[in-house]
Amino acid sequence: MSNIAKAFDHGKAFIGFVTGGDPSIESTKEFVIAMWNAGCDLIEIGVPFSDPIAEGPVIQAANLRSLAAGVTTDSLLDLVAELREGGISVPLVFLTYLNPVYHYGYEAFFAKAAESGLDGIIIPDLPFEEQHEVKPIASKYGIDIISLVAPTSEGRVKMIAARATGFVYLVSSMGVTGVRREITTDLASITGRVKAVTDMPVAVGFGVHTPGQARAVAESADGVIVGSAIVKMIEEHGAGATPHIADYVRKMKEAVSST
Repeated sequence: MSNIAKAFDHGKAFIGFVTGGDPSIESTKEFVIAMWNAGCDLIEIGVPFSDPIAEGPVIQAANLRSLAAGVTTDSLLDLVAELREGGISVPLVFLTYLNPVYHYGYEAFFAKAAESGLDGIIIPDLPFEEQHEVKPIASKYGIDIISLVAPTSEGRVKMIAARATGFVYLVSSMGVTGVRREITTDLASITGRVKAVTDMPVAVGFGVHTPGQARAVAESADGVIVGSAIVKMIEEHGAGATPHIADYVRKMKEAVSST
């Protein structure tokens, strides 16, 4: 069993996201530790990229702040290693785009990722049909490639889900990341189609930001993913965001666990 699968072992999972290096590597380390202590079952760390096409304005701005601070893929892999050395056992996953991984070199990237203690990677601009370029190397080093399923995936849902590793990332709504007033997608129906072909857990992201939304999503999904709401707190409070993030994670975890 992968470390990622263990995140879903004890009921519904709450998954939090931060952009690595915003406002600094030291702050990100503090945020991750606080999120773990507050109840996050899995934590995504965004690797800053100049053209994050799946992200809305909040996370786009965080990427730019991180890049301006000089954050690199290596510095975030070193952060993962530090977190592991410090006893952080929560599954850690990078969210990045294909270009940084390609530029780093697939073999070199996944070898260092495994050495650092990374569990998985989400690459939004890697088409399912092109995963063969990356997945065998990632698998060689025990790194799960997390597949995304969108509301428009239709007939592709079964094909993608059947070959999923780690968990299936179900995108709640069309468009980019960011908080949404309401989520109107029939998540229960899509989740059912996914579960018909795989035992992999299904976690829903894009737009969820209130305890009520999290509770509703968790009725049909195995996990709830929140990013923009947390990144917005960091934008507002900078290095002082830790207590705000911890309080928010506790409330969201309670909502998810109550279903």
